[in-house]
This record gives sequence, C-alpha cells and structure tokens, in this order.
Amino acid sequence: MVRQWQQLFFEKRESGVDMEGNPDFVKIGEAYGIKGFHLRRSGDVTKVLKKALAYNDGPCIIEAEVVKGDNVFPMIPAGAAVSEMLIDEPPASKKLKKPVGST
Repeated sequence: MVRQWQQLFFEKRESGVDMEGNPDFVKIGEAYGIKGFHLRRSGDVTKVLKKALAYNDGPCIIEAEVVKGDNVFPMIPAGAAVSEMLIDEPPASKKLKKPVGST
C-alpha cells in the first residue's frame, strides 16, 4: 500500500518499498521448527491453504509471493470523501492531488 500511495500521489518517488533480497521466510520458520509453505502462483492458493490447514503438528507459515506492481482498488485517498473513491488506476495524464492529513 505504501508503494501504491507513492506511485499515485507522490510522482512515483518510491522510498522504503523495494523489498528485493528478502530472506526465505520458509527457511527462517523451519529454523525455529515451524512448517513452511511457498505460495508462488495465484492458482495454487487453495492447494497451499488446504495443506497449511491440514498441518496439525504446530504452527506453520505461508510465504506468499505477489506481483510487485499490483495496486489495490477501490481506495479512498486520505482526507477525501467516499464520492472521491478511486475504483481503478487513473490514467497517467491525470495527476492526483497529494492527500491531506498525516502523510
């Protein structure tokens, strides 16, 4: 969400959102005795969730990889009214106002 706000309202000045080089969270979990599952494709969500829910020998972790550039809509910019809700990404030619408030 932070990346999305930086993209939409702050001229794509991304700061602190590039998560390249993440550790293997499944291996970290396994180092603590926690069962881990990798989720790489959206088509595997049901299969991986079923495996995780069926695991009854303690906690487990699901590492879900997502497409970095996907944005979440609908969204209401900070300080905006519900009538100003963004249903999908505005065209590149439409510059959005920076939100007011705590940002």
